[in-house]
Amino acid sequence: MIPFLDLRAPHQELRDDLEKAFHEVLDSGWFTQGSQLEAFEKEYADYCNVENCVGVGNGLDALNLILRAYDIGDGDEVIVPSNTYIATWLAVTHAGATPVPVEPDELTYNIDPKKIEASITKKTKAIMPVHLYGQPADMDEINAIARKYSIKVIEDDAQSQGALYKGRPTGCLGDAAGHSFYPGKNLGALGDGGAITTNDKELAEKLRMLRSYGSRIKYSHEIQGFNSRLDDLQAAFLRVKLRKLNEWNSRRKAIAKRYLECLKNPNITLPFVPPWADPVWHLFVIQSDDRDTFKKLLDDGGISTLIHYPIPPHLQKAYQGLGYTLGNFPVSEKMAKGCLSLPIGPHLNNSDVSHVISVCCS
Repeated sequence: MIPFLDLRAPHQELRDDLEKAFHEVLDSGWFTQGSQLEAFEKEYADYCNVENCVGVGNGLDALNLILRAYDIGDGDEVIVPSNTYIATWLAVTHAGATPVPVEPDELTYNIDPKKIEASITKKTKAIMPVHLYGQPADMDEINAIARKYSIKVIEDDAQSQGALYKGRPTGCLGDAAGHSFYPGKNLGALGDGGAITTNDKELAEKLRMLRSYGSRIKYSHEIQGFNSRLDDLQAAFLRVKLRKLNEWNSRRKAIAKRYLECLKNPNITLPFVPPWADPVWHLFVIQSDDRDTFKKLLDDGGISTLIHYPIPPHLQKAYQGLGYTLGNFPVSEKMAKGCLSLPIGPHLNNSDVSHVISVCCS
């Protein structure tokens, strides 16, 4: 069976370096907020072309803490995509604000800037675009709207480490960005992890307090904070993997290129890439009007696939209190019914790619 994503192969490739990083942290006797975290924050800030990086516990915390640092909460609204993983919405509700969904562009799956303005009210404090599946959202259009209404832009960059928008990396395109280092991401830790990137020094300082009990100095607490820290062991592992990220993203791009050129099946719709986007293909998501039958075809052919995502947030039980029903967001609902993700990990070999293409075209 061809795995959807092989999480053993990348760590076998880097085994010696990862083991060295482990022993460096073990022998140091310093496991939180130490030199490995500081070094990773500097290296990842440079990678994202920003001044500040703040390591946190996970991607959800990253987005939630950004909102709290901006004092966005009770009574406020945040524009979010209707087509996204639920963590985007959860960050907003955990902060006490209300997520206001906006439909995606049918070609890119990302939030449609043309539909945002109609959802802005006096309560709107931020727009939270998601660079979904590894492809950047149309940030210039989104930023222009935000400037018009004097609201913040918070990137959800959980899936697009290394992607470029008009030559600029995701993570530097808004006021701040939340990143996830869940093991399955393009840059994944060996456990949970996250970070925030921003050019706002004052925001970064507040975030450093928020992640650690509201404290700059131990046992002195200026604000009511949280415990959400990227530990030094994960930071050390991420430093090793960050050095390979561009190479591994290039492998994903090569696989995507083959898929786009060779997948010839009138019953599937391939991803669309705008000319200004350089995606990193966290996921390669196709659409099919008969998705379940097509998925079974691939299963029978020995190919593992996943669905990202089968139920949009507005139809999840967790958000039934917002009062949305089937039909409120038809574009997202259609995508949920037809989407299917093909294997595209950086360690997928050529013969496996050829097999995926062959079965898809059969």
